[in-house]
Amino acid sequence: MSDIRQRFYIHDCPVRGEVVHLEQSLHTILAQREYPQAIKVLLGEMLVASALLASTLKIKGRLSLQIQSSGTLKWAMAECNHLGDLRALAEFDNDPRFSEATDSSTVLNHLHGGLLFINIEPEFGDSYQGIVPLEHATLAQCLMHYYDLSAQIPTRIALASNTQSSGGLLIQLLPRTEEEQEPVDTDLWPRLTMLTDTIKADELIDLPAQEILYRLYNEEDVRLPDSEALQFGCTCSKERCANALIQIGEDAVKETLMEQNPIEMNCQFCNTTYRFIAEEALGLFGRHVS
Repeated sequence: MSDIRQRFYIHDCPVRGEVVHLEQSLHTILAQREYPQAIKVLLGEMLVASALLASTLKIKGRLSLQIQSSGTLKWAMAECNHLGDLRALAEFDNDPRFSEATDSSTVLNHLHGGLLFINIEPEFGDSYQGIVPLEHATLAQCLMHYYDLSAQIPTRIALASNTQSSGGLLIQLLPRTEEEQEPVDTDLWPRLTMLTDTIKADELIDLPAQEILYRLYNEEDVRLPDSEALQFGCTCSKERCANALIQIGEDAVKETLMEQNPIEMNCQFCNTTYRFIAEEALGLFGRHVS
């Protein structure tokens, strides 16, 4: 079962959904830095949520979730692209409540003016950003509030995580065109909503997608295409680091080289270090070191 995203449809109904399970990629991401337990759980939920939401997009690109706050959690982000590559990171001050808690609501309940940003960045075309205040007790509730306000697509989301595994489920009632307005079971969405709300955290974390869907919707005609693999993937590269040096300018690079040669740039997502000796760094500006 490791790291998968399982789409599902209900035959002849305007309903679609996803189930996500993460294990190996979660281990890899959480091992990059020392996080207190509650923030590990929050990052696990954010990773699952980014994978769920990214799958609803019909674009090549990436979707990221970012929390910003003036509390002891400064910010946290998780990202998933169309290839299923995941990464996440958080910045925080020491807070004993984060080490003692076993759920993410401890973090969310101690944010000050916290905001959740939903960023959609296609490879081609304009980017989009949605913003929703973190006024609910769970990340899932905040995301459903976003869909209610912005996307206006009836959506139910369930998220769960511990320090070992994460899981989540999303189900949506899709909009219909005038040509598609044939009679529909009016009880369908209320029934699916009620069933979805019965899922338990340990079921989301421990059970395979097929078993989750059978337990919830065994009386519906659920169709399952092939599942998709998810994995940790970082977008850092030496070329991107070189572009960052170009952006700060030649004078700043020369000043840095006086203190540090070679220049070392470390990616916080994957801990890869990129090094630029003086000849390489100044060569970015057409200079040559004799």
